[in-house]
Amino acid sequence: MFARSLNCTAGLDAVGDVNLEHALRMGDSLDGHLVSGHVDGLGQVSHFQPVGESWELRIQVPGSLASYMAYKGSVTVNGVSLTVNEVEDGQDGCEIRINLIPHTVQVTSLRNLQEGTLVNLEVDMIARYVERMLRRESMQAIT
Repeated sequence: MFARSLNCTAGLDAVGDVNLEHALRMGDSLDGHLVSGHVDGLGQVSHFQPVGESWELRIQVPGSLASYMAYKGSVTVNGVSLTVNEVEDGQDGCEIRINLIPHTVQVTSLRNLQEGTLVNLEVDMIARYVERMLRRESMQAIT
């Protein structure tokens, strides 16, 4: 099991920045995306360039995670929860595009990304549950 976790995690081979956020406490206001802090797989940065005052980040997402990517859905990249601005499907997965505001680039390790960098991805938690429910429902319909 541990080897499987290492196979879907990037960045453990060198010392570097880590993005950490405090856990939500009972009674706290929820004003962002729901994330658990688990890595579902690896993506690869295909583009990271400034556009005006912001930055455009594009990530190649493997086929095993592509169905969880949706326009205006969330994805966590190296521990930073972000909104997907565009999804382009391809043969081996999809490419997602994300707009990063200057503050996000300044205060997270995402500022160190380069084309070709492997990144840890966590898919949208709600999409994960919907997929599971639909799969179970379709299996029950067959039997």
